[in-house]
Amino acid sequence: MMRHFLRALPVIAGIAAGILIGMAIKPSPAIIEPRPMSYADAVAQAAPAVVNIYTTRVVTRRVHPLCDLPRFREMCERFPGSQQRMQGSLGSGVIVRGDGHILTNNHVIADADEILVALADGREAPATVVGTDPETDLAVLKVDLEGLTAIDLAPIADLRVGDVVLAIGNPFGIGQTVSSGIVSALGRHGLNANAAYEEFIQTDAAINPGNSGGALVDAHGRLVGVNSMIFSRSGGSHGIGFAIPANLALDVLAGILEQGRVIRGWLGVEVRPVEDLGESGGLFIAGISPQGPADQAGIKPGDLITAINGAPVGSAREVGQRIAMLAPGSQVEVQVIRNGDRQRLMATVGQRPDLDRS
Repeated sequence: MMRHFLRALPVIAGIAAGILIGMAIKPSPAIIEPRPMSYADAVAQAAPAVVNIYTTRVVTRRVHPLCDLPRFREMCERFPGSQQRMQGSLGSGVIVRGDGHILTNNHVIADADEILVALADGREAPATVVGTDPETDLAVLKVDLEGLTAIDLAPIADLRVGDVVLAIGNPFGIGQTVSSGIVSALGRHGLNANAAYEEFIQTDAAINPGNSGGALVDAHGRLVGVNSMIFSRSGGSHGIGFAIPANLALDVLAGILEQGRVIRGWLGVEVRPVEDLGESGGLFIAGISPQGPADQAGIKPGDLITAINGAPVGSAREVGQRIAMLAPGSQVEVQVIRNGDRQRLMATVGQRPDLDRS
């Protein structure tokens, strides 16, 4: 009997070891698959505040296209005739106030005879133009509808290159569409010959014709910019789009609602970088508007502006924008160098003439 026990001992030991190992190993918890990354919540937050804009205008032209040629113009004037047709265009907009005020691009509604706004919930309403600001390519519309959702505003100072952004609009009139990308650059300027004030946000989120005036939002669905233009040779998106920063757009909104238009400060000086003269530091005054604020303050052509209100000057564009933000009638200290002497001159800010960039 002892002989049989000894033969079975290895088997018994193996079973016992297996039991002990099994007791020592704890079962691993079920593996939880992470949720796929999604911006659906951001879209749900912002989309109700983004609208489609349809405009129409009456275009009058001569009956025969030959009448547009100089050699036939006189004959056509002797036998006048014209025809009218409706011309339509499309764009997007952003509801920024619950009472029906909408921000869009000025070029979306320029020269329109009728403007129709379509909401994400299917409702439609005619819109009236409250005011426009061609220098920033912005316009404010108003619709009379109840239960509107205004978009939330993101802290623009927190926006960084590399942040995720979503472009929401109505590309090619196919209906509300969302595209995603990142902030490619901040403070882009010199892109729009018709805009005097540019601080564009550049993004690679797809922006196509019809997206103009729509919302550029962050990953939380908060407004960071108003989609404005694209850089393209074909007319389609090449991943280089531009949006007007939301804080600039809301400043324009406030000016239009309070004063009917945007009123900007003005000094009446033409400045050039001193690098053009082989020098460094400050801005060279190349010209003065007669009887303008700078002229009345004693600023002269040939002076070198080094600071405004104690802050050193940068580019001519930056100086123009800083002055534009000052209220007409306010006082501004201009530090200049004249014939090697430093002087501090006080000027009374004037009101900038419309579409006059001097």
